[in-house]
Amino acid sequence: MRLILVLIIIIHSLIHLLGFVKAFGIYNVQQLTQTIPKSIGVIWLIVFCFFLISATLLAFNDSYWLLFGSVAIIISQLLIFKNWQDAKFGTIINVIILIGLIIGYATWNYYNKYKNDVKLGLQQEEYFNNSVITETDIKHLPEPVKKYLHYTGSIGKPKVNNFKIEFKGKIRKNEESEWMPFTSEQYNFMKIPTRLFFMKAVMKHLPVAGYHSYTNGNAFMDIRLLSLFKVQFQDGDEMNKAETVTFFNDMCCMAPATLIDKRILWETISENTVKATFTNNKITIHAILSFNEAGQLINFTSNDRYNTDAGKKLPWATPLKDYKEINGYNLARYAEAIYTYPDRDLCYGVFETISIKYNIK
Repeated sequence: MRLILVLIIIIHSLIHLLGFVKAFGIYNVQQLTQTIPKSIGVIWLIVFCFFLISATLLAFNDSYWLLFGSVAIIISQLLIFKNWQDAKFGTIINVIILIGLIIGYATWNYYNKYKNDVKLGLQQEEYFNNSVITETDIKHLPEPVKKYLHYTGSIGKPKVNNFKIEFKGKIRKNEESEWMPFTSEQYNFMKIPTRLFFMKAVMKHLPVAGYHSYTNGNAFMDIRLLSLFKVQFQDGDEMNKAETVTFFNDMCCMAPATLIDKRILWETISENTVKATFTNNKITIHAILSFNEAGQLINFTSNDRYNTDAGKKLPWATPLKDYKEINGYNLARYAEAIYTYPDRDLCYGVFETISIKYNIK
């Protein structure tokens, strides 16, 4: 859609160039029957430049295209009114570009809300002291978790106070829904447990944006079509608890160095299985972590996530695989998100890790 709009703006800009050509007698533009003074011809040229700059910025996804495009549309429409007989159909193109500007502004404004929250998160003080993880830091952990930290390469590396993840994948509501491809960016902060997740997806060829925010136990999910129209919004106690599970899942799967956190209580179930209890701001959740003989975390399950469609809590799992080195750590690159109904398992999300960065300044 962005490239189509870029093409429309470029064509529209070239049409404005005809006004300049006509005014200075460079070429006899028969389509423009009204006389255009040279002073007005200069304005046609300025609008051409503004539209062309706007198209270029839009092509490179620079938000300043909104500014140049808005100025160009205002002046363009004034010129059209002045030359209504010849240029009236340009109003249709201006309306199309205006719709693009409205959607563009909504997209920029919605994403900017997420970025402002990230800036606040980056101001958090360090939760773990500025040192590397040692054997002393992990001595209280169950053996499978110790083995996992060794396997991932977390020992001898800095303690993690925040991390940024980029994913790509696909999501759906249920088996009857089409898969929606998406890309996402998220930040997690440890001092005041915070998870800020921003997703860009495509639904029926239209852009959908989603923002999941979790800050110290308070969470909401806001999904919007064209960044304007709310498709789904959810908050409240059940959402707060569900996102506490998700925050802890991120710690386990994407930032194993954070598992030294004293807010976690551990219980060994078997040689390769442990139970974890994580508490944040009076919200307590439980999870079962399953490992293989190599020390890889292969599944995370919890019964503390509420499913809106089912109207109750359902077992939730994120099986993991495809371990590879990411930024110096051995981590899973592939995960699924699965709800277990009484009669079936529903995989509603597939995630592939693109990048992970720790201790962002």
